[in-house]
Amino acid sequence: MGGKVTAVSSNGTYSFTKPNRESIRLLAGLGVEGDVHAGTTVKHRFRMEKDPSQVNPRQVHLMHEELFDELREAGFAVAPGELGENVTTRGIDLLGLPVGALLRLGDEAVVEITGLRNPCAQIDNFQEGLLKQVVGRDDSGIVYKSGVMSVVREGGVVRPGDSVDVELPDGPHRPLDIV
Repeated sequence: MGGKVTAVSSNGTYSFTKPNRESIRLLAGLGVEGDVHAGTTVKHRFRMEKDPSQVNPRQVHLMHEELFDELREAGFAVAPGELGENVTTRGIDLLGLPVGALLRLGDEAVVEITGLRNPCAQIDNFQEGLLKQVVGRDDSGIVYKSGVMSVVREGGVVRPGDSVDVELPDGPHRPLDIV
């Protein structure tokens, strides 16, 4: 299974959105160079208040561009980086991947999927009603659509147009949960 990177984004300060870049550099064990969420320990403000020594399972946020198509059909205009993701992809079922799946981004970088992004109320401050579009329900319970979180296993530069290749872990596969 393969897809492509459609946008890369980073921000050195806490802000809901992240500006698009020509490229980003992933640093093994840390995240996106210069991004406020990079580091070995948690950088999400709410999680830092609880316990700043926690390991950071949210070094790189990936989101599938297909979500923007779905949101557009519901009357919302959302572009890459606006929901705070670092890497926007197309052609990969990110939400269907198991914990531990590896994504090779371009020629060098590899990230390991750790779980689902749990969006907060800030999403409604960005566009009212958007939270209900990215968190829903189905027969199995709550469905989180706002991307996946990962850690960097191998560093490298990532650019729009780069390929995304998936390597699934040995089974049995563990489904994603929020991190």
